[in-house]
Amino acid sequence: MPAFFGCIADDFTGATDLAGLLARSGVEVSLRIGVPKAPPSATAPFEVIALKCRTAPVAAAVADCRAALDWLRRAGAQRFFWKYCSTFDSTPTGNIGPVAEALMADLGCAQTIYCPAFPENGRTIFMGNLFVGRQPLAESPMKDHPLTPMRDSNLMRLLQPQVTGTVGLVDRLIVAQGADALQAELALLAQAGTAHVVVDAVANADLAVIAEACRDMTLMTGGSAVAMPLPAIYAAMGLLAATGSGVTVPALPQTAVILSGSCSAMTNAQVAHYIATGAPSLRLDPLDLAQSGIAPALEWLAAQNLEHAPLIYATAEPDQVRRAQDHLGRDRAGDIVEHALAACAIAARNAGARRIVVAGGETSGAVTTALGVDRLHIGREISPGVPWTYCDSDGNPMALALKSGNFGGTSFFSDAMGAA
Repeated sequence: MPAFFGCIADDFTGATDLAGLLARSGVEVSLRIGVPKAPPSATAPFEVIALKCRTAPVAAAVADCRAALDWLRRAGAQRFFWKYCSTFDSTPTGNIGPVAEALMADLGCAQTIYCPAFPENGRTIFMGNLFVGRQPLAESPMKDHPLTPMRDSNLMRLLQPQVTGTVGLVDRLIVAQGADALQAELALLAQAGTAHVVVDAVANADLAVIAEACRDMTLMTGGSAVAMPLPAIYAAMGLLAATGSGVTVPALPQTAVILSGSCSAMTNAQVAHYIATGAPSLRLDPLDLAQSGIAPALEWLAAQNLEHAPLIYATAEPDQVRRAQDHLGRDRAGDIVEHALAACAIAARNAGARRIVVAGGETSGAVTTALGVDRLHIGREISPGVPWTYCDSDGNPMALALKSGNFGGTSFFSDAMGAA
């Protein structure tokens, strides 16, 4: 079956988040790790390509996303989605806007929308300002993100330096009037030459309105939640036949490891909660890794009973992260942690772990790449936006849960073991 809906995600946890929400529809979803080297074959109606380009240089990110778009078009996709984080993780020289403009140019689109809202996870947009729970983005823990500190809550101000076209807003007052009103406002903005339109959303009902109003757009951009209503809309339009997902969950042993590289406030809380349950745990310090290497951590892991799902984490509070970055440099500190956790993933797999939970987008990219995974099949959600996925790694059937740093409740790690 040819693909119909082609999605490009800027990190691996974001890709699984999107794939999990699309899979709620019952339509088959295929998640590819990186741009496939082989020509399209055996494609699913919904194809998601996971890239590791959120913090890559702009030129590299654009090139990777254009290559993904080319593969998806050859796979038969007719609608496209550029997925980024629901906290709009970026910088003034970031990749969200440049990638969107490049995809628009390749597809011949004059206008697209930006809607990173995810109300189920507390991400809402009002009057163009992004909120995390009740906090404006710039007052939330995202202000201290080690790679993409978010110091402005206004999405238009964040986006405008990244694009050459004009940025506009459709606010909640228009969205509340329904899809026809939103379509009319988008048309007026298009006539005025506004290419990039931020759209407010404070509830799931708003997302349904936005998806309906934008159903004919060739390219949409945003967080995963605004794409969630699209399968039913496309089916109602006769563009997509609903089919079963056909995911066969393999029978796997209860051997697991949890690897956490995210330093978000939520992941800090999740790590603390899991340690409090009495689970075995080991903290990795980038300064220690730089001096002593990964061998001590691998020795510790080799001594663990994998049926107890040991936790290895580099998760830390903002002041600890800054201390490591000040000594090692931001990029080197991150690279050291990613390399160490990827090595732990390989060692755990070789020791018999068949379930791996990974927290953090950059860490998830490093781990899946190290495991040689090129395709994931989407299973049940552990929490909104975080499904179990199934794959093969060096001939071993495995389950992976790739968690965005801010997603899940405090008991997420325990919940994941119970949902496997």
